[in-house]
Amino acid sequence: MARYRLTLNMEYIKHAAQGFQWGVEKAAALGYAYVEPMIHTGWDLLSEVDFFHSFSTQEDPLLMRDICRKAGVQVSSISGHSPLMKPEAAVPRLTQAIVFAAACGAKFVNTDDMNKPDWMDDELAHTLMKYTLTKANFVAQRHQVFICLEPHGTYSCTSAGLLRLVELVPSPWIRVNWDTGNFYLAGLEDPYEGLQRVREQVVHVHAKDISRQQSQAERGLVTGTPVGCACGEGEVDWERVIQILDPLDREIFLSVECGQVDEAERSLTYLTKLLGNKLLTS
Repeated sequence: MARYRLTLNMEYIKHAAQGFQWGVEKAAALGYAYVEPMIHTGWDLLSEVDFFHSFSTQEDPLLMRDICRKAGVQVSSISGHSPLMKPEAAVPRLTQAIVFAAACGAKFVNTDDMNKPDWMDDELAHTLMKYTLTKANFVAQRHQVFICLEPHGTYSCTSAGLLRLVELVPSPWIRVNWDTGNFYLAGLEDPYEGLQRVREQVVHVHAKDISRQQSQAERGLVTGTPVGCACGEGEVDWERVIQILDPLDREIFLSVECGQVDEAERSLTYLTKLLGNKLLTS
């Protein structure tokens, strides 16, 4: 049976316009034991003045680890979303995310295919993605960190398309980060049937709920969204999601992706109650 851990994606403080350390300390105060930081390459003005939560890969990865340890939380995974069809950007970003994850003791880096440019055909897109994943896989193997591909782009929002991406480079270190909200919003396939089809490849989950209002406005028109509403307050059937995942014999992080501090708090309460004794707390 699956065992679960809860973590908090740092996007939850985007609207609070606060920096990384503030977000980590607030996550701990809310009761989270883990966080999922976002990394960026180079220097970002908003992050430098603590108006945004992303962490630069120009910094020492152990600084990220130490900020989290001081607050009493651990790094569960790294949000290293990179445009796989653009190797000149994706390779350095993804490989640096893997190094950060390993240095912090995390086992997962999350990314996706993103959107195909109009000038690129399907064959070239998959060739470029294979190149990116091949390069990144060398680093993932050395550091023993999973590259987790999620539904959030041109090809990944059907179960067949997502599995094809995972299989571009045969490797035990390339797996699926299931994003409940993105797959639901894309509307190309029943989200629970889709999860059932890719379940064996799932090692990490973005726990993202979608409000009825957002569903009515965007479902079938987009391939994803940065954040959702509080878990348990939207359209996702969480009991069914957990029922599908339960047969997996592994630990699975559910990383809450919401846009407000109060939503993060309510998500923790809801998921803790839902998971019961399946939730690992130590």
